[in-house]
Amino acid sequence: MIALGAIILFSSCEKDPDSVVPDVGVPFTLQGTYTSDVRVTSDTTWTISGRVIIEDGATLTIEPGSILKATGGLGANASCIIIAKGGKIMAEGTAAKPIIMTSVADGIKLGEIGKSNLNEQTIQGLWGGLLICGKAPASPSTGTTDNVEGIPADVTAASFGGSDPADNSGVIKYLSIRHGGSVLGAGKEINGLTLAAVGNGTVIENIEIVANLDDGIEFFGGTVNVKNAVVMYQGDDAFDVDMAYSGTMDNFVYVGGANSDHGMEIDGPEGSQNNTGAFTFKNGALRGDIAEYADFRDGAQGTIQDCYWFNFNEGADLEIDDVASSNNYKGRTLNFTGNVINPPAAKTIADIVFDKSGTTHASDFATEFAKNNSIGASKPTGFKKSAFAGWSLFSTLDVYNEF
Repeated sequence: MIALGAIILFSSCEKDPDSVVPDVGVPFTLQGTYTSDVRVTSDTTWTISGRVIIEDGATLTIEPGSILKATGGLGANASCIIIAKGGKIMAEGTAAKPIIMTSVADGIKLGEIGKSNLNEQTIQGLWGGLLICGKAPASPSTGTTDNVEGIPADVTAASFGGSDPADNSGVIKYLSIRHGGSVLGAGKEINGLTLAAVGNGTVIENIEIVANLDDGIEFFGGTVNVKNAVVMYQGDDAFDVDMAYSGTMDNFVYVGGANSDHGMEIDGPEGSQNNTGAFTFKNGALRGDIAEYADFRDGAQGTIQDCYWFNFNEGADLEIDDVASSNNYKGRTLNFTGNVINPPAAKTIADIVFDKSGTTHASDFATEFAKNNSIGASKPTGFKKSAFAGWSLFSTLDVYNEF
């Protein structure tokens, strides 16, 4: 039974048993909690109304070319989609028919990709975002499970964490999420895409987050791999890592905005359990504007490989903040290799790279960093801008030509 549902199943044997049509009371609307499968069709624009939950055992299927527009709503009932542990999302767009999630204030129409009446640099926080909760390992401060930040604690569907690194939450391909990050309370906003203990059985390729008020993509533990990702004009950090995320993000773009914070904000495990996860970010191109390059905190561990930073301001830095992260760098569980920084003035690595931990080896960070990374203007050969052509809003903007 679907609580507050927006669909009914076809019962005719002549119909696809997986196809659905909206109930006449709330046509083409996702609303409430779904305990069985629901399909979003691409023949009309759908509405996301309030908090939508896809429960354990249910699957949300979104057809290629679909557009979903969310109603607003500040506070605890902001519109968003939560895929609970055991639930799935099958959002398999294509390069010719991407899927777009945006606000009801967005005038974009079916078949359009880049056209909108909303400024992609400044209009943030009009709805929530997409949250996926899985059963893969994470390292919260206590135990092995936690609830996603920004969602009220009594929403059990926002629980994440477990012991299955191969957990499968579905498939996401060619999806653009725009103008989200609604404020739920002081310091509590929803990320554009929240990946909470999502397992590597999940496929995420060709994903774009535009003008989110909080972080673009945030990982809370998990093992999921992400390929071809764009974050543009977010209000906080572009790519945020917490709780011992141990997957790989390959081929990604960051475009900073007027109120962006960091290109990367990397935290380590919060608890002593499940604390061996080490991520890899590789083949990224990051254009900063006023943002900072990256911040490594709270025992950060992982690898930043073959990434290119450019157009950051003169005061921006790449920094290690705490003793645990500094020791991880010295012990080679936090690694930087093949990265290139293209600063806005004649600066050396020592002008940009800082270890602020206060450890006795902190002064060696810039020297050691310079052995495997460089100042220059050459993007990594593994970075493929063409992966974003045609389907992303990014590819329709002038800034695309700077990459």
